[in-house]
Amino acid sequence: MRPERVDMGGYALTEDAPLAGRNTLRVAARAALLAEVRDDAALPGLFAQPALRDGQVFVLGEGSNVLFTRDYPGTVVHLATRGVEVLQERDGVARVRVAAGERWDDFVRWSLGQGFAGLENLILIPGTVGAAPIQNIGAYGVEVGEFVHAVEAFDRRTGATERLDRAACAFAYRDSVFKREPQRWVVIAVEFDLPHAHAPRLDYAGVREELAAMGVDKPAPYHVAEAVVRLRTRKLPDPAVIANAGSFFKNPRVPAAQAAALQREHPALPVWPGSDGMAKLSAAWLIEASGFKGLREGDAGISNRHALVLVNHGRASGAELWALAGRVREGVRARFGVILEPEPVIV
Repeated sequence: MRPERVDMGGYALTEDAPLAGRNTLRVAARAALLAEVRDDAALPGLFAQPALRDGQVFVLGEGSNVLFTRDYPGTVVHLATRGVEVLQERDGVARVRVAAGERWDDFVRWSLGQGFAGLENLILIPGTVGAAPIQNIGAYGVEVGEFVHAVEAFDRRTGATERLDRAACAFAYRDSVFKREPQRWVVIAVEFDLPHAHAPRLDYAGVREELAAMGVDKPAPYHVAEAVVRLRTRKLPDPAVIANAGSFFKNPRVPAAQAAALQREHPALPVWPGSDGMAKLSAAWLIEASGFKGLREGDAGISNRHALVLVNHGRASGAELWALAGRVREGVRARFGVILEPEPVIV
């Protein structure tokens, strides 16, 4: 029997809603209540409902950065809002407002089609625009926070919409104020400053080599985007083919002295020095060197294409996937003394 869906105007409510089709790891979890929001103006009324005012709430985008380890006992809120609007263009830079429910990859491709630059390295990242600033998504040497002008978010404490500028967003590596206060903020739109001309970022993870293989010596943004698409397609498993949530672990940051000592012992370990006395290590290298690449326990596994990717070969539960992730973390800690942190939200 299908769960009953009740339309409330700007949003719809479904009790005991299945979530397997709403997370890219395809975990068969359920939500006690699912709220699908079509109009962000309906958020004050939605959050005034007793189930949301007094109970647990989890905001879910495309489900590409989440692992449900169990059924969710509260309300899952999904923003299905749409809209891309150029607010102004000045001095070669366009300010673009994008609704939270827009797909991130669709927006990146739209920006390239409009002749804007900057987001090309972030092509093919799954998820929604609203999720992008929460995680401060990044790839191939670029983080989205560099191009965010402001974020519009519903403040559950006050019941009002606030507009946070870039500084107030407190962006850091895979982090932001929205991630640190998930029970307060609901992102409803993001304003980007996108230039028409921008120096390309080519010094990360084989981008220059891919451009050379393409025969491109003066790359435009669409060339860089194509190079990144080729790299990601070769390295990362497609969630449509095998269930996964992309990179499952963050690249760990450790004191520079610890990184130097590890690299002396393991010369092949990639290390990226920082400017704050810390250095970033390659989580993928640490996992593969610990023997976990391609490991499978039942239907839970680590991709044989990329050691950072946790995969569901069929019917693995969220608890089974999380247990395997824990085994990987413990193995890396035991061998290298480095603690890996998960990149997705663990529910």
